[in-house]
Amino acid sequence: MPTLSMFYGIIVYMYNEKGGKHSKPHIHAEYSGEEVVVSLDGELLEGSPKFPKNKLKMLEVWMDIHKEELEANWQLLSRGEKYFRIDPLK
Repeated sequence: MPTLSMFYGIIVYMYNEKGGKHSKPHIHAEYSGEEVVVSLDGELLEGSPKFPKNKLKMLEVWMDIHKEELEANWQLLSRGEKYFRIDPLK
C-alpha cells in the first residue's frame, strides 16, 4: 500500500481498491501493529479496539487539516495515477 504519511508512530496508507470491501473513499492507518480504516468524511469503517484513542484523535486532526490532499490522492489512485506524500502532523 502506498504510504501517504507517518507521524507519532502512525503510518497512513491509501490504495486503489476497485471492487474493494469499503465503498467510500478512505485511508488505512497502522500503529504498533493495530489498524483502523477511516473514511475521508471521518467515519470509522473498521478498526482494532486496541488502536489507542489518543492516536485515533491525532489521525482525525491530521485528516481534517489535509482533507483536500486526501481527496486529491483518492482521485489520483482511483485513476491508476501516482499519489503524492502528505506532510505529517507536527
